[in-house]
Order: sequence, then C-alpha cells, then structure tokens
Amino acid sequence: MKELLPDIERWRGRGEAVALATVVATRRSSPRPVGSKLAVSESGELAGSVSGGCVESDVVLAAQEVLAGEPPRLVTYGITDDMALSVGLPCGGEIDVFVEPLRDVVDSEERAVLFTVLAGDDAGAKLLVREDGTVSGDGPAELAELAHDALRVGRSHVVQENVFADVFGPPPRLLVYGAVDVAEALCRAAKLLGWRTIVADARARFATPERIPSADELLVAWPEEALELVRPDLGTAILVLTHDDKFDLPMLTAALESDAFYVGALGSRRNQERRRGLLLEAGVPEADLDRINGPAGLDIGAESPAETALSMLAEILAVRAGRSGGPLRESTHRIHAERLSAPIPAKK
Repeated sequence: MKELLPDIERWRGRGEAVALATVVATRRSSPRPVGSKLAVSESGELAGSVSGGCVESDVVLAAQEVLAGEPPRLVTYGITDDMALSVGLPCGGEIDVFVEPLRDVVDSEERAVLFTVLAGDDAGAKLLVREDGTVSGDGPAELAELAHDALRVGRSHVVQENVFADVFGPPPRLLVYGAVDVAEALCRAAKLLGWRTIVADARARFATPERIPSADELLVAWPEEALELVRPDLGTAILVLTHDDKFDLPMLTAALESDAFYVGALGSRRNQERRRGLLLEAGVPEADLDRINGPAGLDIGAESPAETALSMLAEILAVRAGRSGGPLRESTHRIHAERLSAPIPAKK
C-alpha cells in the first residue's frame, strides 16, 4: 500500500475519489500474491496491480462502478480453466479481488490489522485494531479478538470466511544475542529478506561494526538490557548464539516472557538438555521451554557460518508461516503460505 500513497494523495489533492482493489485470495497459480492492490482514480488513472496486467481492465470497470455508487463487491477470476486462460492466469489459477471505495489510509509503519468484511449486508465494513489494543471503525467488534493471531502471522490473509485481514507494520526483526561469526552471516541473509537486524553482546570487543558490518543495529548490553531496548513484539525472532550460561540463561528466560514469535538457541542436543534442566531449576515453566527451538535450524547438514545462518532463517520462516519445514515434494500444503483452504463465496 505504501508505494501507492503518492498517487493516491495526488488524486485526492485534485478532489477525485479513489477505488481500491485488493487480492484477498488465490488458488493454484496466481501472478500476484494475496494483499496486492490496485488503486483507481475517478478519472481512470491506475497505480499498483492485482494480476500483472491479466485482469486489470475488468477490475477497473468494477472500480468505476463502485465509485459511481454501487456497493463494494467481491470479484472472482479463473473459476474454470477456460476462464483462467482467457484472463491470462496459467494452470487454471484463480484469484478473488475485493473492490471498494478507498476510505482512510492506514499508516503502514504502525503495527495494526485492518479487517474488512467481504460479503453480505456488511460488505466493506472495516475494523482497525492497533497493536496497543485501540479499536476503531464500523466493522463487527468481535473481529478484534483475531488481531493477535493476525499480527503474529504477519501477512495479509483471510482470517475467517468473508473477513480479510490487512496486516500493516514495520518489517520483521531478527534479534541475535552473541556477536559471533554466525551473527554476521545471519544479518547478511536476513537483509535479503527485507528484515531489520539487531545484534547484541555484553562483550564490547565482539559487538563492533568491523566484526558485524551487516547489522542494522549493534548493542553492547547484557541480556536483560538488550531486551529492554529492543522490546520484542509479535514480529520479532530471537536467536541466542553465545554458548555461555551467564548469557544464555538470562537471555532465554527473558525472551520466553516476550511476544517474540520465535526463540532459538545454538548448541548441541546434549547442551540443549542440560540448559533446559537449568532453566527448569530457575523456575521457567516447562510449557514455556517448549517454545525454544534448539538446536536452532532445519536439518540441511549445515557446516559453515553461512550454511548455519541459512538453516536458522529457514526454520524461522517456517515457524512464521506455520509450516514444518520439510521437503516441498512431501508436503500437502500449497507452496506459498497464503493461508486459505477454501474459496470465498462471491457476493450474489
């Protein structure tokens, strides 16, 4: 949405109304992912895309009708293979696009969920739920209960039949405690994903720009201090790499009390069990310890720091998407994590 704002502001500055089309579901193949948007001005100018050009012309017609006073509508393209080919969707792909007048624009730098009702008498009704719990809008109030899970997922998706969650906020964060060689490899790789990276270590001679040049932020801090500064939220993954109980134990204890969606630790299986026992003795609930991914990473036979970083980031992405991380050829899930198992019934 952020990339559309300059055009939207320009059109509104001329006094024009704007319609917004959003891809709310995909099935099989699709040119653009869920959450993709196309803005259409009253005079017919376009910004963004919902299909890479395949169905835009028809979506524009629907947008103009909505701007002329017709109600918001859910439009499906590609219900049959023949129709899919006619609009340029390969392999019988199907997409659902919701078209509505654009109302308020959500600040995409703030963590929030904008729920939209897609069908029925309330089609177009919205409820905005910010991370601090503030709620506004004319949508059903009970949707606010779904906000925590939507923020944890971190992607726009259908949360229940006929309700779409647009998730806004800053990029995910990776907090690495322990300025070791794997930390630099993690930062380099995470930056390719668009993540913000933070490396912390109480040892000032380790946490330096020369050793960790790829980190967005370096902190010389003990575990509790680092977590107080970072304040991990639902968009934060934490990896503990220090291999030293005086750092590992307090860092893991505090990390488990945070909202971080992933907590991982380096170390052999034997060391993981030993550390688990120490944490239990320190009073950490056993159920909380099950949140620790250790040894962190997927089983890819990693040896070098770069390979280890790849293994760890792969597991973090799998956890975030609710996947097991196994071979795709053995998976029964869709390749892309769109989190939609059934079509959305279009409004009659």
